[in-house]
Amino acid sequence: MTTRSAPAPVPVPASASAPASFSPRPDIRLVVTDMDGTLLDADGRVPEGLWPLLAELRRRGVVFSPASGRQYATLAHLFVGADDGMVYIAENGAFVVRDGVEVSSDPLDPAVAARLVKSVRQLTDEGVDVGVVVCGKRAAYIERGDQAFLDEVGRYYNAHRLVDDATAVDDEIVKVAVFDFGPIERTTAPALASFADTHQVVVSSEHWIDVMNHTADKGVAVRRLQEHLNIGPAQTMVFGDYLNDLGMLDAADWSYAMANAHPAVISRARHLAPAHSDDGVVRTIRSVLDI
Repeated sequence: MTTRSAPAPVPVPASASAPASFSPRPDIRLVVTDMDGTLLDADGRVPEGLWPLLAELRRRGVVFSPASGRQYATLAHLFVGADDGMVYIAENGAFVVRDGVEVSSDPLDPAVAARLVKSVRQLTDEGVDVGVVVCGKRAAYIERGDQAFLDEVGRYYNAHRLVDDATAVDDEIVKVAVFDFGPIERTTAPALASFADTHQVVVSSEHWIDVMNHTADKGVAVRRLQEHLNIGPAQTMVFGDYLNDLGMLDAADWSYAMANAHPAVISRARHLAPAHSDDGVVRTIRSVLDI
């Protein structure tokens, strides 16, 4: 059996003004990028340089895929009018959609979702400033309606509904997310640690934690997408910055950590891209694909 050789890492200093290029140009057919801290700029906006790049990638037959903890509706809103052929890896990989058609999903047992909601209610009773988001395919469901929490939820869940009981929603649940106004790893993560025996418990930022099936994460979603598209790791380029991106880095030979990434992400990726605030994703794609 022949062992496939991955491209050797090319060290790019965090302060580099230009990403690396390669000769010969790699045969990239799939580009997957995280959103916050990766593709989006320091103000949380899609960089203007992405729009003409998307058109060129389509012309070359390269599939572009945003991968995020955000819901499908939120991602689709960000790329409305420019997403022909695009694949959305939503809910940290638990729900994947292309051109409005589901590619894959990994629904959560409603009983598990209910237990998570009750655990968050207990934290609230203990004085923790925390809120739960039950993420369905059609909408996200919340029990907390104060403006501070709504502002945080609205950043990632365009389609959200305030309900009296988030354990009794009529939707297929793919993830439960929890927002803690304090550092998530101080109180909320330890309180949900028992779920890690049977489920994915992923810290996705300083204030968010996501719980999904063990079989659902961005890496699994990328591999399923590769099978769907008949594309291999050597043809896949991936960008990430935080711990919930680790799995998908392993699914691509051309794996990039942003210069602003968590140290564990930088150590796991094969390559380093300029920071998200320096338009690292767009500039790296252009450089590597000679666009």
